[in-house]
Amino acid sequence: MVVLINLGNFGYVKSFYSFAPNDNLGMEESKIKEIGEALFMTYGVRSVSMDDIARHLGISKKTLYQHFKDKNELVKKVTESVIGERKSEYEAVTNQAKNAIEELYLMSKCFRSHIEGLNPSLVFDLKKFHTEAWDLFLDFEHITIFESLVDNLKRGKEEGFFRAEISINVLAKLRVEQVHMSFDPHVFPKDEFDFTEVHMQMFEHYVYGLLTIKGLKLFEKYKQEN
Repeated sequence: MVVLINLGNFGYVKSFYSFAPNDNLGMEESKIKEIGEALFMTYGVRSVSMDDIARHLGISKKTLYQHFKDKNELVKKVTESVIGERKSEYEAVTNQAKNAIEELYLMSKCFRSHIEGLNPSLVFDLKKFHTEAWDLFLDFEHITIFESLVDNLKRGKEEGFFRAEISINVLAKLRVEQVHMSFDPHVFPKDEFDFTEVHMQMFEHYVYGLLTIKGLKLFEKYKQEN
């Protein structure tokens, strides 16, 4: 049986009574992380309590703590799960893309889908209140994303789509810091800026600074076709 739970400002969300005859058996950790991720992404981490998550799932808080000792552990596990998914997506894009321009374009589509509806306070909450999860996020940014950007920039230069004189390490670091800065509420307050628009403006500014004439023509073609 699926039940809709009303949590006031949190709205209605499906609970997972169907996983067990009562609230202390059979709840899968993956479902707890799934609901935790959805709530954290939408409302930020600090605004969501373990009570909120338990009520969304239709279980007792005691059952929730049988799987995760505290909120910090749940946040860390959710972060690990999200990062694993992102790595798989980005690897698939790299393998699928016919050239560096298409790789950038497909990456931007992935990224845009990830940030739609995302509460920008999420990253600030991780940094301030959940240091283990924050360290995982930083490693993902400064190792995985950085290395992916370096590979893309090398590929683009070899294919003649990116300018030969660009510094690969400088531009890769610049892009990582752009993304990081876009989450900073002191730089882009959410009541003044549209989060998705900020990201897309930064992305196009980054891309147009890379392109040769050949690359510009291909990038504009991708934009028009999609």
